[in-house]
Amino acid sequence: MQTQGEVCQPGFFKASPYSRYCSKCPPYSYTYDKGSALCQCLDNYFRRDNDPPSMACTRPPTAPQNVISNINNTSVILDWSPPADAGGRKDVMYLVVCKRCSVDLIECDECGSGVRYIPQETGLKNTSVMVVDLLAHTNYTFEIEAVNGVSELSPIPRQFVSVNVTTNQAAPSPISVVKKKKIAKNTISLTWEEPNRPNGIILEYEIKYFEKDQEISYTIIKSKETEIVVDGLKPTTVYIFQIRARTAAGYGGYSRKFEFETSPVSLPAGDQSQMPIIGVSVTVGMILVAVVSGLLLSGRRCGYSKAKQDPEEEKMHFHNGHIKLPGIRTYIDPHTYEDPSQAVHEFAKEIDASCITIERVIGAGEFGEVCSGRLKLPGKREFPVAIKTLKVGYTDKQRRDFLSEASIMGQFDHPNIIHLEGVVTKSKPVMIVTEYMENGSLDTFLKKNDGKFTVIQLVGMLRGIASGMRYLSDMGYVHRDLAARNILVNSNLVSKVSDFGLSRVLEDDPEAAYTTKGGKIPIRWTAPEAIAYRKFTSASDVWSYGIVMWEVMSYGERPYWEMTNQDVIKAVDEGYRLPTPMDCPVTLYQLMLDCWQKDRNSRPKFEEIVSILDKMIRNPCSLKMLVNASTRGSNLLVEHNTMGLGAYRSVGEWLESLKMGQYTENFNESGYTSLDVVTKVTLEDLKRIGVCLAGHQKKIMNSIQELRVQCVNSMMPV
Repeated sequence: MQTQGEVCQPGFFKASPYSRYCSKCPPYSYTYDKGSALCQCLDNYFRRDNDPPSMACTRPPTAPQNVISNINNTSVILDWSPPADAGGRKDVMYLVVCKRCSVDLIECDECGSGVRYIPQETGLKNTSVMVVDLLAHTNYTFEIEAVNGVSELSPIPRQFVSVNVTTNQAAPSPISVVKKKKIAKNTISLTWEEPNRPNGIILEYEIKYFEKDQEISYTIIKSKETEIVVDGLKPTTVYIFQIRARTAAGYGGYSRKFEFETSPVSLPAGDQSQMPIIGVSVTVGMILVAVVSGLLLSGRRCGYSKAKQDPEEEKMHFHNGHIKLPGIRTYIDPHTYEDPSQAVHEFAKEIDASCITIERVIGAGEFGEVCSGRLKLPGKREFPVAIKTLKVGYTDKQRRDFLSEASIMGQFDHPNIIHLEGVVTKSKPVMIVTEYMENGSLDTFLKKNDGKFTVIQLVGMLRGIASGMRYLSDMGYVHRDLAARNILVNSNLVSKVSDFGLSRVLEDDPEAAYTTKGGKIPIRWTAPEAIAYRKFTSASDVWSYGIVMWEVMSYGERPYWEMTNQDVIKAVDEGYRLPTPMDCPVTLYQLMLDCWQKDRNSRPKFEEIVSILDKMIRNPCSLKMLVNASTRGSNLLVEHNTMGLGAYRSVGEWLESLKMGQYTENFNESGYTSLDVVTKVTLEDLKRIGVCLAGHQKKIMNSIQELRVQCVNSMMPV
């Protein structure tokens, strides 16, 4: 180095003439001149005005990675991973660009100010955002860009990751304007405006009314028009009215409360327009009425009863109770049709075989090959599809069973349920055509990408699955075989529930299914009451969902490892539950345990599960606390007696039980010669021992955590 008064050589600089020493040019900068006061940045590297001269030159970050979208009606949650290269800076932030696109995604326009972003659209420091107030049944493209302090200085085109989503049908927005038309001694005539956001075709309106301060006793009328005459009212009495609209997606929220009073005497028709307006809207919240209790008072009728309204209107009376009203779509079992082909043609669109191009075989099912290909419908762009074919020489029963899956799938319309494009039944081979899921089954996808996703991204996948299952549960459909192998993943990392063929072989592995008198059951994923009594309900699907959570958090690990089906049945019945996967947040593992409650009525509903996961996504801090040995010891129920310390006489025998006997010598040479010592092994220790494969590390660490729990349980007072 040179002292003050000496000139800095090329490659060195002195920012201040009062500095004693010259400094070497920081990374990605240079100077070829003597006596330089500043080093210039290399091409495509930059320095902000307020960056100190001694700081390395930096560049814009690369695009974010692994974006995942979760759609909930007309809102979407986007999660992504940070860019692989932050450009050498720590001030990375994100911005989201929303575009509304045509069906073929060719023409896209900016979404504009009608869309809201939570917490914000630009300047995001976290890797997630919720976009709300989107339109129903609309295609959107979201571009997520990472920027840092020098992004604006770079002439290189912006780098972003994009994801395409299609919102699904949403319930209509609340009705905001309700006006009185005519008022008499015993009648009130009302009119209202359509919701600002109908989100589809309004099928009908529901009018709820009751005497003021008598909300527990109310009446409901339905109308297909935006006006109604309510009769049978008391004179000089104040009534409260609330109205809501229904589309194919269900009911929207009730309007605020509107207050109108009947007149003391009947007025001539000509004088109606002179009546003063006495309707006053109030903003008090509506009191939710309890679920059907059977305590309807004898003075009120329960059910539909024709009133004096228009034939299009129907009236129901309630008192201290609630009746589920028609309107929400309900699943119809295709096997209830006398002619199964009628169900297929009612729920599935017939496709001409000439529109389909089969490209390659991607798998095999019970009924035939599964292929990928292209579908080109008249007037629409060509797009990729998956094609299930029915093998030649099929029987009538095989054909019915094959097409029953299409009859089931065709009834569903949800972004987290595999979408049926149609069927080919009028030519051979008979085919079922669905959307193509580029990343295949979730279990295989996770195994290929072991450890590559953040916890919040895994929670996003789980949220999507739970959303799909909530939809199925609301429709009254029980899946019976919910497992990671039956979840498919597309190129946007959206997870979708699939495999609705209830009569197929569950897996090639004979240990995967347990045959009972009623058919095959996937034991490792099935609730105890479903195994013992074939009690399949939405609650048994929740148990299976807990197993899927475990599969996702363990990146596709096989539930219960090498235990036989009979051992699994016995262990679960005795209270054993799967231990927490490595690096699993406490809140997620607790949700798994809740799903595995023996009493099915104690398990959460899918609606609750979606709500819990949404809260985790909005509050990532809740996922930071990981399960450790002590919390596992307190949460885990009594373990199956073949899995503890006492079950193994040596480290070698323990490793052999895991089919990891090749590491016995490594453990012994590293000084881990007793199971007591093995319980203290960490992941770093495993690497030093010589267990290098991530899958082997995970399997051994899970078993070590099992041994730790056994130690904790053995020390607990009985």
